[in-house]
Amino acid sequence: MTIGRMENVEVFTSEGKGRGLKATKEFWAADVIFAERAYSAVVFDSLVNFVCHTCFKRQEKLHRCGQCKFAHYCDRTCQKDAWLNHKNECSAIKRYGKVPNENIRLAARIMWRVEREGTGLTEGCLVAVDDLQNHVEHFGEEEQKELRVDVDTFLQYWPPQSQQFSMQYISHIFGVISCNGFTLSDQRGLQAVGVGIFPNLGLVNHDCWPNCTVIFNNGKIELRALGKISEGEELTVSYIDFLNVSEERKRQLKKQYYFDCTCEHCQKKLKDDLFLGVKDDPKPSQEVVKEMIQLSKDTLEKIDKARSEGLYHEVVKLCRECLQKQEPVFADTNLYTLRMLSTVSEVLSYLQAFEEASHYARRMVDGYMKLYHPNNAQLGMAVMRAGLTNWHAGNIEVGHGMICKAYAILLVTHGPSHPITKDLEAMRMQTEMELRMFRQNEFMYHKMREAALNNQPMQVMAEPSNEPAPALFHKKQ
Repeated sequence: MTIGRMENVEVFTSEGKGRGLKATKEFWAADVIFAERAYSAVVFDSLVNFVCHTCFKRQEKLHRCGQCKFAHYCDRTCQKDAWLNHKNECSAIKRYGKVPNENIRLAARIMWRVEREGTGLTEGCLVAVDDLQNHVEHFGEEEQKELRVDVDTFLQYWPPQSQQFSMQYISHIFGVISCNGFTLSDQRGLQAVGVGIFPNLGLVNHDCWPNCTVIFNNGKIELRALGKISEGEELTVSYIDFLNVSEERKRQLKKQYYFDCTCEHCQKKLKDDLFLGVKDDPKPSQEVVKEMIQLSKDTLEKIDKARSEGLYHEVVKLCRECLQKQEPVFADTNLYTLRMLSTVSEVLSYLQAFEEASHYARRMVDGYMKLYHPNNAQLGMAVMRAGLTNWHAGNIEVGHGMICKAYAILLVTHGPSHPITKDLEAMRMQTEMELRMFRQNEFMYHKMREAALNNQPMQVMAEPSNEPAPALFHKKQ
């Protein structure tokens, strides 16, 4: 379950946070501190027919379990590897007559494993599932109601011949899933496809400006260092995206994870001035700023509606108009400007209007660079997309520069063996070759590029979705 390296960390009591993990030796950027396989994991309800239930890779053609007709696998190998975890599930689905939701499926898989192995520590585990935080006592009325529904459904689904657990224990497991569920992404790290429980990862505390990141790669999670970590230093990851003012991040963390964030960035409100940045010369009045924030919020709501209806030209129109109005008021690091820039560059790229998209993508990256940690995975992905957009627009020098920058970040956050890093390396070599050609003979370069693009279908950007990038931790909103 755990793939070595657990001697690199030890459990300790972190001041004001309860348990935490600290480093037992020094680490540097890109070091893998530990890797861990899921204790239990399931594919999201919406993707059960498109993602392998063993390795979580998206595949065109999947083999279906002949008995329950529910589980899907890449091939016989994945099916064989899954049987230990799928055996009970297979007969339970047949007996129940339908497939319960992902929460219930995951709770059942955890309890079948507890039934097989007992409740103590499993090999390579620093903490037992029984000892993970559940926060059930902090659940609000709505969450309590959902929990009762889940427990009732679970009891109908759970086979009578399996070990019977107390209501309190079943509630504990649902609480653990709610607080510790980790999002699993597909092989390229671009889409959230499932949720799993990783007990050791559950011990790593949050910091808005963390020293580690977590990536799901080839069936396991890796905890990777973002920079130098000293021996004895606490290891932290960020449970949420940093791109928000400290008050909003604190509100989100309290609502989703039931703790008050006391990290340095929240206490000192670091970067809040940039997130709320306004123009200096001339400085707009507070009244004008207030009106512009309201206009931006209203526009974002209209954009969400237009996106959900697939009205992409309408989205572009709304963004252009809003950016024009924001121009004399907001700085380029302002959250509302960045949200507009991110949306409009993504949608224009999808519509293959690369020239205009590249201009917005550059402004977005400039803003992000002033806000994110230099080795932030989301920054790396944004710079990669902006680099691709600029390459498509024929801005070879800017495109190549951004692709190199993104590659350097992803080597730290994802590592050289991750499929997205490999893709990026191939792009980097391609753009480097094109850049050399461009510098030797610009006219010939454009001619050859035109011919190449006419002969092959343009690599189209994925259709913009309303869903945010995969969050680190899976949490019902």
